[in-house]
Amino acid sequence: MLALATQAPGEPGSGARAEPEIFASVQGEGPSAGTPVAFVRLSRCNLACVWCDTAYTWHFEGDQRPHRSGATWDRRANQVSLEVAEVAERIRALGQKRLVVTGGEPLLQAGPLAELLEMLDDMTVEIETNGTTRAPPRLDIRIDQYNVSPKLAHSGNPAALALLPERLAAYAADPRAWFKFVIAAPEDVAEMLALQRAYAIPSARIFLMPEGTDGATLRAREQWLVPLCLEHGFRLSDRLHIHLFGDTRGT
Repeated sequence: MLALATQAPGEPGSGARAEPEIFASVQGEGPSAGTPVAFVRLSRCNLACVWCDTAYTWHFEGDQRPHRSGATWDRRANQVSLEVAEVAERIRALGQKRLVVTGGEPLLQAGPLAELLEMLDDMTVEIETNGTTRAPPRLDIRIDQYNVSPKLAHSGNPAALALLPERLAAYAADPRAWFKFVIAAPEDVAEMLALQRAYAIPSARIFLMPEGTDGATLRAREQWLVPLCLEHGFRLSDRLHIHLFGDTRGT
């Protein structure tokens, strides 16, 4: 079984099964931005970013970790469990050649995820991860691209939980791994540069991406991110899905 986020919050106790967040769109971020893909969004996360735009995948009622919205979500209405074969069938029906597995933190469900990718062995696979977990060999062999997003101090996560030396070093040494740093203020780049030096992350595999869930915020932050990318040789990642669809599920 895989635990997935839902396309829209369901009504607890209604008896109707919520629809899982499995959809086709263009990748909005990172090295594959603009590419047609199938998405599957898994539920649960081991970190708690205060600005997380998919907090409905983990910030369930009773979770005391902070989030800037102040909201929590009903687990039954926002999480659905499906058999792996059904997930594979739904992804196949979208007719795409590339799959993006996102979350939450997808690697928390490594066992059933490996089973899923074995059923989709002709698809190119991207995993979006916070960089704190390790894919076991059965899963790792199925992954073509890691989109690693280490969480800086402004995320609200303690460095001891979010920035694990062994994991950062392993991803830095893996040519499949691209690093996508969420930047909210210019001073965040200094923290990111310290990580780059500590783990010898190649500049060519680093994206700076503005934090924001509306087009105006993204554009404003990109204005000062562009000179920083030019100065340090990094790439800029926009968030195309925000401009196209807003901050909505299933996009």
